[in-house]
Amino acid sequence: MQRPLILVTNDDGIESRGLWAVVEAVLPLGEILVVAPDGQWSGAGRAYNSGGTHRIVPQEREIDARKIMAYAIDGSPALVIFRAVLELAPRRPALVVSGVNFGFNLGTDVTISGTVGAALEAASFGIPALAISLEMDPIHHLTGDGSADYSATMRSARQFARHLLSGGLPPDVDILNINIPRSATPQTPWRLTRLFRGRYFVPRHRDGHEDADSPAYMPREDFSLVEADTDIWAVRVDHVVSVTPLSQDLTSRVDLTDVKACLQGKPAA
Repeated sequence: MQRPLILVTNDDGIESRGLWAVVEAVLPLGEILVVAPDGQWSGAGRAYNSGGTHRIVPQEREIDARKIMAYAIDGSPALVIFRAVLELAPRRPALVVSGVNFGFNLGTDVTISGTVGAALEAASFGIPALAISLEMDPIHHLTGDGSADYSATMRSARQFARHLLSGGLPPDVDILNINIPRSATPQTPWRLTRLFRGRYFVPRHRDGHEDADSPAYMPREDFSLVEADTDIWAVRVDHVVSVTPLSQDLTSRVDLTDVKACLQGKPAA
């Protein structure tokens, strides 16, 4: 029986420790194909970049005595998935795993994320996807933290990849967005959450004395308006792993007759 094909990608580049932690985690579950940007693409969302050469450079790696075929592409994470599915995969992938991202992808920030963008691109092909992110200080978001412990992320990657390969996802769930606190261990429990309706990373003004590469945002520290069933509360207040089901359908979950009445000038119910 043919083993399922698992496509692994990210937005931090093919040399990322987080990417190869995912590969190691899902290696027992199927045949692995790695296709990732050749450099840093954080914040790309689901953009199809018009710049870049789109050049593809094949590589071969070995993990646990198994040869892994990998490709680095000069392009955005979404474009990487597009080319991987249409040009590089020997057959349709059964699953896409995107990550491990350097830093959380929480709340409405998910639309900015190249890690989530790659997962959304996979979903547009009808392929179930995981987006996995590990808490890091913003100063490490573009480079990674050399001291980061990926053991909890590897456990989550393997656990949820196994679930998706065996049981799939229910209707209207296209992606599982997984966020892991830096304090998590492989024994840390997970919780099903919803996206917080707001930012996690708060924009800030950099003064003239700061380095140009210093972060233009900082993590939210006030949780007074954050609900207990959200992703932000789970990881920052209760310090558990957050698992948020996401849908490609961005339509507001509202009775459309109420919207029609509003647009016709009638008072909202």
